[in-house]
Amino acid sequence: MKNLFLLIFVIGILFFSCKKDEAKKQLPPQEINVYQVVSKTVPIYEEFVGQVYGKKDIPIRARVDGYIEEIHFKEGSRVKKGNLLYVIDPAPFVEAVVAKQSMVAQAETVLVQTESDLKRIKPLAEMDAVSQRELDMAQAQRDASVSSLKAAKADLNIAEINLSYTRILSPIDGIIGRTLAREGEYVGKNPNPVILNTVSNVNTIRVQFFLSENEYLRFAREYQDKYDDNQRIDGKRTLGLILSDGVTYKHMGEIDFIDRNVDPSTGTILLQASFPNPNGLIRPGQFARVKIRVLELEDAIIVPQKCLTELQGQYSVFVVNAENKVETVQVKIGEKVPGFTIIKEGLKSGDKVILEGLQKARPEMEVIPVVTEYDNKSSNK
Repeated sequence: MKNLFLLIFVIGILFFSCKKDEAKKQLPPQEINVYQVVSKTVPIYEEFVGQVYGKKDIPIRARVDGYIEEIHFKEGSRVKKGNLLYVIDPAPFVEAVVAKQSMVAQAETVLVQTESDLKRIKPLAEMDAVSQRELDMAQAQRDASVSSLKAAKADLNIAEINLSYTRILSPIDGIIGRTLAREGEYVGKNPNPVILNTVSNVNTIRVQFFLSENEYLRFAREYQDKYDDNQRIDGKRTLGLILSDGVTYKHMGEIDFIDRNVDPSTGTILLQASFPNPNGLIRPGQFARVKIRVLELEDAIIVPQKCLTELQGQYSVFVVNAENKVETVQVKIGEKVPGFTIIKEGLKSGDKVILEGLQKARPEMEVIPVVTEYDNKSSNK
């Protein structure tokens, strides 16, 4: 009797299992979002770490030595060309000017005397009242006094220039940095500060970065028809800038300088790009990544990165075939672009790749493909 109940129980389980399998088989195909592959021209970008400089970074130097008496600016503020920045104690230079003025006056007095002597001797020499030797000597003394006056005036000019150096003015419009010397400090000779500060014009910023030899050759071949004699690139600005916080700078830039040679010790070449900086957001000394287009791939096959499945270094995608059945396709990937990956082998234009519901997809499963648009914006969500 026991065996009979057990047999009935097993038969019941088998019966209901078959019913469930049959019910599953009878479920209608489900809709699934797919991305339809289309070949297109894809620009390939690379990023290079660069350092930021101002359009002009002018060091403020102490051109004469002495004690700083006055500082006429606020550190980190904007200054105009010609604004007074520092005053170095002028007293020794004023005294030097006075001394040189005295030397000029003395030389002028001597010149007046020698010219008077020459004027007196010339008529006498014409009448043979004095010898030719005396006339020559008077002429030589007059010429020497002229040269002495010129030398004295030159010394006075140098003294006045040195006096003017005690008032240090801003050479450009820009932002001034932190002062390296304070009031009362002796400056102008090492080890004391010679460079007192720096003024930077940051309305435009320069970013200098390095390319390896191979990277430079790729870049140069891409743009070889766009160089002019000054090595500027014509056409649209195509360089982006990614700041240290990962945010892409809103203004585009352009290459304005390529160094003349590859550094043989590092195998790299220096490039410089300029970017507008109207709000002064970027400051000299920052590091940023320059995003530059190095080449363009024509008829490239790309798929959203989320479509790819990776297992032990092998990549695959689920494709809906002409019979609306799912199949697994092995692919070889290439470069990555924002939100997408270039497929070198395995797919062709028109293929429908499953975009969502990868966990539910199984080979040979019948589905209803719904072509869905996919772009960079959606990839960043």
